[in-house]
Parts: sequence; structure tokens; C-alpha cells
Amino acid sequence: MRKYIDVLFYIVIVTFALVSCQNNESQLVSFKIHNNWEFKSVDDSVWLTAEVPGSVHTDLMSNGIIDDPFYRLNELNVQWIDKLDWEYRTTFNIDEETYAKDVIELNFKGLDTYATVYLNDNIVLEADNMFVSWRIPCKQHLNQGTNNLRVVFRSPITTGLEKRELLGYNLPGAENDQSERGGLGDKKVCVFSRKPGYHFGWDWGPRLVTSGIWQDVEIAAWNTANIIDVNIIQEQITTKKADLTIEVEIDALADNNISLVTLIDNEVGDAREFSLTKGKNKFSFPLEILYPELWWTNGLGDQRLYDFEIQIKDDFRMISKYPVTIGLRTLELIQKPDSVGSSFYFKLNGHPVFMKGANYIPQDVFLNRVSDEDYINTIKSAVDANYNMLRVWGGGIYEKDIFYDLCDEVGILVWQDFMFACAMYPGNKEFLENVEKEAIQNVRRLRNHPCIALWCGDNEILSAWNRWGWKENVQKNQGDAIVDTIWQAYDTVFHDLLPNIVNKYDPSRSYWSSSPSSGIGKLENGKSGDNHYWGVWWAKEPFEKYEEEIPRFMSEFGFQSFPEFNSVRKYTIEEDWDINSAVMRSHQRSSIGNVTIEEYLLRDYKKPKNFEMFLYVGQLLQARGINIGIEAHRRHMPYCMGSLYWQLNDCWPVASWSGIDYYGNWKALHYAVRDAFKQIIISSQLVDNIFSVYVISDELENTPGFLKVKLMDFDGNIIDSNSVKVVIDSNSSKIYFEKDIETIKDNFNLNELLILSGFESSDSILTDQDIFYFGKPKDLVLPQPNVDLKINRVEDGVYSLIVSTDVLAKNIYLQNPKYEGHFSDNYFDLLPNSSKKIIFYTTGLHDESFRTEDFIITTLADSYEIKAY
Repeated sequence: MRKYIDVLFYIVIVTFALVSCQNNESQLVSFKIHNNWEFKSVDDSVWLTAEVPGSVHTDLMSNGIIDDPFYRLNELNVQWIDKLDWEYRTTFNIDEETYAKDVIELNFKGLDTYATVYLNDNIVLEADNMFVSWRIPCKQHLNQGTNNLRVVFRSPITTGLEKRELLGYNLPGAENDQSERGGLGDKKVCVFSRKPGYHFGWDWGPRLVTSGIWQDVEIAAWNTANIIDVNIIQEQITTKKADLTIEVEIDALADNNISLVTLIDNEVGDAREFSLTKGKNKFSFPLEILYPELWWTNGLGDQRLYDFEIQIKDDFRMISKYPVTIGLRTLELIQKPDSVGSSFYFKLNGHPVFMKGANYIPQDVFLNRVSDEDYINTIKSAVDANYNMLRVWGGGIYEKDIFYDLCDEVGILVWQDFMFACAMYPGNKEFLENVEKEAIQNVRRLRNHPCIALWCGDNEILSAWNRWGWKENVQKNQGDAIVDTIWQAYDTVFHDLLPNIVNKYDPSRSYWSSSPSSGIGKLENGKSGDNHYWGVWWAKEPFEKYEEEIPRFMSEFGFQSFPEFNSVRKYTIEEDWDINSAVMRSHQRSSIGNVTIEEYLLRDYKKPKNFEMFLYVGQLLQARGINIGIEAHRRHMPYCMGSLYWQLNDCWPVASWSGIDYYGNWKALHYAVRDAFKQIIISSQLVDNIFSVYVISDELENTPGFLKVKLMDFDGNIIDSNSVKVVIDSNSSKIYFEKDIETIKDNFNLNELLILSGFESSDSILTDQDIFYFGKPKDLVLPQPNVDLKINRVEDGVYSLIVSTDVLAKNIYLQNPKYEGHFSDNYFDLLPNSSKKIIFYTTGLHDESFRTEDFIITTLADSYEIKAY
């Protein structure tokens, strides 16, 4: 059993623990108000059934009033919804036990956004921020028995237009606000409401501006006192001892003496006496844990979590309890000056860690539709792809608790943006007070999570103001005084308000004012801080440019693809199956989208023979580009110590930069980054006829083994072979093999050859292998492979597929059109005369095994027309 240090109180603790077992239930009574909700437009008279949590749009869909806005062009037909006011109502019962409590609170976890709450016809709340929760003492307005609850939502568009008019000047930016699609002309209003920016549209998302009760509603009732917050500060952590400070905030109804007990994994770790005074109380005390088990990121170790529960008791009667789960670790953002600029990397438990992952956006426009299972699947997909970091981007939401709980459990660090992106914001007193409330609440809510790595003020605003022409446009059209006013608002929020809140409420974590930047208020320069590189895509630079543009930390870069054909079929009909059709253009929100994909595709691949093949090859293109970028970043460690591509997921069915489509299907990209993010990877490079093999390791220990390099043709004939005994240095990138290929060029057609490099550990386990091609895919002389498939049923919903080929089969793509599922690998290259075992997981079949003809097998050689000579 672990030994928790509090020797002086040992006898007292044990006695207290035994007695406290007699009554371990809190006096708190709580229940959710989720039933019997109705809604209507304020101007209507007909009430319709509603779901809570929910939204106006999803309730209208459920009642058959509107069609699915994600299908074809239906989004255009529902733009009237955000211009109306809406009303929700229900009744709920307060029983005798609950009504007898001293305090009864009505709690809204989330209201979207401008809401007036009536309890038994009394106004108890005026809400104006979607990112905060609301706790309302309400006993004086309650009845024992039946109570009426009503919530009236004001139009976020009408309210936004009013605020825009009152501001008195025009704010630059917010180009992603699709105001014209919403019938507003150029009147962009997203910045005036503390509501997700992406609801107003983005270059990967629709314009669907929601209203509604988007999180839980509950009643909470208590007597005497209630714990309202617990903060566990990790003062010093070593492998021998963890020094903690426990801060507890308690709301007391009267002066009282209490016992405060700290349980750690259901064992008593501390017990002490405190005196409460009426009102707010804050106590702090030290606590030590001997030989703590540390929390590590995915790939480096276990994610040991400690379950704390703080209890307050009065004469051994439980008054209140508060659970908190933490992981013990040290985490530092290291910015050390060097000959180039300053480093930018995270040091976890004393070890520099290369950050591998992606930018994360909300999983649906309609947030109530994102289930716990959706969160689990998304985070599992990140873990399976060897992520150790996600960036929660600033145009979405501060995610629900389950998101951070899952990241804690699996070792995914979170770069957490505050919710500001790609726009300048107001700076009036009302706005600043609203932001302050939001920031304090969310910092306090999330600070105990070991996954939180960094607080970041905004997304791209500093760069946009200085480099996108915003400042010059304001200066030209509104004058220097307005320039100063707008900048002062920015400076106040991001260089004063937010850093002071982080410093006060979560001082152990770093604050970064803007992504990208090279320091607080300093523009990105590639020599310090983090970078967003969009020369590939927006400037149409070649993928190879990724190998030149190497920053200290790449927090955004990306390339688009379409979803797979089976996904596209869900939101289209056959007449839409053309990238230039109205539907496909509508489900593409980048201003240069489809034509840019096609341009890049024809640079690297032969022209696909049809629409379905275009989607397939487009995914290969995306995977190829981002893989080049990731490997370049990893080869340059420790100069570069992070690679977060844009983006992990989608919020609706769309052509976008995501690696996982809206329906949860992995694109070729996600399979590719899974391999590129492994702990040990091989990365090959050809420069001036010198072929080099890098081995990059994120391991904390050196790894001995053998590096094997083979030159072969596409029929499997070995031309050259080398085996080198090596020791791969820990946490490093290094060249372990080099060869001049000049003689190979003279004797062979390089487009008929490949180099296979593999690293085997000393116990003969293949850790990674890399296939290097000398040309672009369109230049390769690919044979037509004979791909064979054998299927075995493992158990219900799990099937083993053995895929084999006689010659090189490039980018094998497996599909099962009849049953949806997930392949353990896909879009992979299969070497000549080899086979590979793939697991297919599906919920669609539970009796007989599949037949071979149930699967479609596509290779790159099938994607284009073969010219007849």
C-alpha cells in the first residue's frame, strides 16, 4: 500500500476514517431537468417537442420542420432560423426533501447564447456568454411541487447587429464570417457575441448560427456548507516525493467548525480542522506523497491518475464532498536563447518531448449531437495515430469535461486556445467584463487536468493585424485614432487581461499570447516561438518547401482532401458527383479549394479516370504532402520540437484539411501520420545523389538493433542490400546510413526502383520501415498487381484479411461498400511477393463470414486510364 505522509496525524486519521464510513453520503441533492421540454418561435403559438441538451436547429429537424442542413444545399434554406427569437419551456417537481434544503440552485451548464430565464414567471438570469455556466440561487422563487421554467433566446444575429451599430467603428477581419450567405451582406457580427466563431462559417464549415440549451440543466440543493472549488497545486515533483498544496473554497451559511478530510484513491491522506465563517471561505494546506508514480504522454510511459476527494464533515456527518483527478508531472515550456533565436519546446518530467499531433475543432456544428462515444472514438483515433498533443483551436469551444478527462487518461497534452480567432474584437467595458468572467471560469475548471500544457490567447490575430493588411485598411478608411482604439482593445485582452488571469489562477502554466508568434506581442519569425506555414496551399508552393521552412515549433500547416466516396454519397446524389457541381462546391468553403486540390494532384499524380478515383487519389495527395512536412520537422529536432498539422476532424461533411471525415472515417492522411508519429521512425532523403537514412527516436533510452537497407525493383528483384549494426540515440534525429546513387542512375531506370529501409531491434522486432521512391507517383512505372485476399472471421464484427501481391501494389485501398467499418491499415504499399494482415472491424455483420467479392481492392495503378500504344 502507498504511504502518504502525515505521520503526526496517523492515529487521528485512522480513527476518523473508521467513523466516517458510517455516513459517507453528501447532503447535496441534485437532479437534471431534461424532460418534457417544448419550444417555439416567440412569434408563433404552436409548441413543439424539444430535447435538452439541444439546439433550435436539431429540434426543428426532429419535428420535420426543416431538412438536414448538411444534405446537398439545404444549408441555404435554413438561414432564417438565426434571425428569430426562440422560447423553451418545461415543468419540474421539487419534492419535500429538496425544498427543505437551506439553499437550492438552478444550474445551467451552457446556454447558447443570449437568454432570459424565467422561473415561475420571475426573471432569474440574463445570460450573454455561451462559454460559461450559470449558477442561480433560486429557492425564493420555487414552489414545493410543480414549477415552471422558461428560457427565451434572443437572436444572436439581431443582437450582434445592435452591438455592431453601437460600437461606432468597423472592426477588420472575420473573413470567415459568411455574412452574405446569411443574408446580411458584408455585416459580419461574429465578434460581438461570446459564441463559437465557426458557427458563423469558416473555410471548412457551414454557416449555421445556433441557439438553445446546449448543456445540462440541473437543480442542486444543500445545507450548512458546500465545496465550490478545489485546486491542487503541484509545488515540487520528483520520483521520491510530490509536494502539493490543496486549496479549497467553501460557501458557508453560518460560522461553523468542520473537519476537512482528503482521500487519495479512497485512502485517507490528510485530516484537519477548520473554522468556517459565513460566506466564502478559502483554505490551503500542504500534502506530500512519497514515491509518486508520474504521468507521461502517450508513448513515453503510463498515465497514472490519482483520484482525490475532499470532504467536509460536521461531527462526522458528511456536509459536502468534491472529487478531483490529477496526474503528477512537471511540465515546462522552454524558451532558451541560442545562436538563432530561442528554443520552444515542452519538457515533461525533465525530458524534452517532441510534440506530435493536430489541431482539433468541434466535432459538429450542433454540439448537442456529439456523444460520449464520439469523444471516445476521436481521442482513441488520436492515440492510435501516436499523438501526444492536440491544439484546441480558438474559433470553437472550450471543450466539455469528457474531452479533457479522456486526454488525461491516454496521455494527450492540450494546447488550449482562448476562444478568439482571425478577427479584431471590441474593447468596451461590457465586452471585457464578459471575457474576464469566461476566462476565469474556464481556467479554474481546467487547471487540475494534467493534460493542459499551455494557455494561448488567440489564433492568428497578431499576424493578421500586422501582415494581412488589416491595420493599413483601418488606417486608410477610418484613421489613426481608430487604429489606436482597435489595437488598445487587443493589447488589453491578450497582453493584460488574459495573462493576468492565468498568472492568478493557474500560475504553473505558461501563457502564449498569440499563435503564431515569436514572443509576447512579437511576430512569428521561424527562429523563436511557433509558426503557421501556409505557403503550401495558399501560395501553392510545392510540398518540398516543407523541407526548407523549418520553425522551432510548427503549430499549423495543412493540405485538403475530399472525404471518401462512401461518405460523399451520404450528402449527395449522383448528379452531384463532380468536383465542380454546385453541391460539391458548397461542401468546400476554401476560396481556392477544389481547383487547388486538382492543381497539386496533377503535379504529382496521373489524372484520375473518374470522380471516385479523384477522391481516392486526392486523399493520397494529402497524405503525401503532410507526411513530407512531418518527417522534415522530426528530422530537424531538437531545433524543431513540434509538428501539429491542420486538422484532425470535421464538423460537417466537407472537403477540408482533416485526417478524419465527419462520419469518423480515417482518410489516407490519418493512416500516414500514424506511421510518421511512431516513437522510432526511418526517414529517407536524397540530396545531390546522396541517399541518407535518418532514424528519429522519441524514446527515453538508447535502442540497439540493425538497420537494413535494400534496393529492389517493382518485381521484387534485389539489386543491393546492406545491414548495419547500430545503436539509436534516445530523443534524437541522426543519419545512420548514406550511399551515393550515381552508379545506380547510370544502370537503371530509377522510376522502376525503390529503397526499403527497416530498423529491427536487438530482439528482431521490426520497429519501422520506410519505402523510398525516386520519382513522383505519376512518374513511377507501376506494374499491374494481382492482389489476393483471404478472409477469416475472428469473432462477431472482427475479420482478419490477408492481402498479398505478386508485384509492387502501391496504395492499396480496401473498401466494403455494404458494411461500414474500420480497417486497421489502409492506403498502404505492399511489396512484391509479400502479404499483410489487416483487421476489419464492423458492427454490421454478426453471423456469416464475408466473401472476397464483398470487398473492393483499389491500387494506384487502377486510378488512371492506361494509354494504348
